[in-house]
Amino acid sequence: MVTEIATARLRLRNWREGDFAPFAALNADPEVMRHFPARLDRAESDDLAVEIRRRIARQGWGFWAVEVAAPEEPVSGFIGFVGLNRPGFEAHFTPCIEIGWRLGRAAWGRGYATEAARAALDFAFHDLGEPEVVAFTAAGNDRSRAVMERLGMSRDPADDFDHPAVSEGSPLRRHVLYRLPAPA
Repeated sequence: MVTEIATARLRLRNWREGDFAPFAALNADPEVMRHFPARLDRAESDDLAVEIRRRIARQGWGFWAVEVAAPEEPVSGFIGFVGLNRPGFEAHFTPCIEIGWRLGRAAWGRGYATEAARAALDFAFHDLGEPEVVAFTAAGNDRSRAVMERLGMSRDPADDFDHPAVSEGSPLRRHVLYRLPAPA
């Protein structure tokens, strides 16, 4: 059973074919992908969306497609993804559940990432019973770090790590790790 979540302005849902083109556009945007090793071409973006959709179908949750559902908002429809994932690499903090997001530029600065992430965290703690959720990003990604801090996540610099999927020597290799324990 696929979980869908509604907030005051947003719907977190499984992916549809119609999401693939706008997802490819945001994955090709150099500003959106600034803190990732490379932009994605259409085939790579579609492959990622298919894999995300497959994971959601299998476990009922994941990196949900996010759409703005409130008609009074200046943005509408699919804006990107927000959700939960089990990282596929080994690090001092894995296994774990991470929260992550990737939104198109038109959705930036409107509180959508924080609103959707709060709903995803509620699901992680109350429905999945997770004791902790982590988030990580390239050290220079101030926008994502600000979302993590708005969510109440905290960082210990001793937890920072070199991401194994990022090439040695890349300025994006160093990642910061934020943690949020389940509410008492």
